[in-house]
Amino acid sequence: MAETDRQLTRRLEQVIMDLLERRAATASICPSDAAREAYEGDDEGWRALMEPARRAAWRLVAAGEVEVTQAGRPVAETEARGPIRIRRAGR
Repeated sequence: MAETDRQLTRRLEQVIMDLLERRAATASICPSDAAREAYEGDDEGWRALMEPARRAAWRLVAAGEVEVTQAGRPVAETEARGPIRIRRAGR
């Protein structure tokens, strides 16, 4: 059975939280870390998960679980341009 967009987003949300849990409290991750972790192949197919990983991060922001940052500062989804980082909320 194919994974739905909702299932993929939830899986990526869990991967993001798991990755952050395994890192120092002040650490951040890149959406590519989550995409690579979630991808089940050993080729470059993880790149197709980049945008879903970014969407999952923004859902976690809305839930108050994480912050998305640029240059070390929290950024709103409407302001984010280019590379982002994800860290636990309130850091």
